[in-house]
Amino acid sequence: MPLGAARFGLLGGVADLGKLELIETQEITSSTATMDFTNLGNYDVHLLQYSNFTGVNDSNLAMRLSNNGGSSYISSGYQYAQWYGSASGTGGESKSTSYAQMGFFSTNANSSGNSSAYVYLYNLKNSSKYSFHTYQSTNLQTSSTYYFHIGSAVLPTAETHNAIRLFVVSGNINTLTASLYGIAES
Repeated sequence: MPLGAARFGLLGGVADLGKLELIETQEITSSTATMDFTNLGNYDVHLLQYSNFTGVNDSNLAMRLSNNGGSSYISSGYQYAQWYGSASGTGGESKSTSYAQMGFFSTNANSSGNSSAYVYLYNLKNSSKYSFHTYQSTNLQTSSTYYFHIGSAVLPTAETHNAIRLFVVSGNINTLTASLYGIAES
């Protein structure tokens, strides 16, 4: 056996560590209020990737968590902080210690622009830890205004969170493609 074969996964088991395992992909192609992921698998870390988000009525895409499998979604108690900027040089920070959603990923993406992002989610299924996420997003608000957002959020309640809802703060989702992955631990 080559030196280090077990270390590099040649004997099995270790090779899947960190592997992305697709749980589900969803797509919205016409005006809809929400996108729910109710199967989170059995992972400590998830990756949510979305693309082609446009909203009706200049909408901001946001996230909420559920502790009852998606029967309802928690609408208070989140904390978030983000930094944002534009190609024109404007930017700043946005933050809250008492928010109705787990931050938001894009600003005013409308039918003439679009948004894409990746969001890492931690500890959702762990009843003894807080649920966190970190994210980076880009969006083109109009044909000439580019923005980025980098941020993190927490729901500071140690409980199992077993469903995710993407929604817009006002209006509806016009288009959205999103994939949820689990990150393998063995």
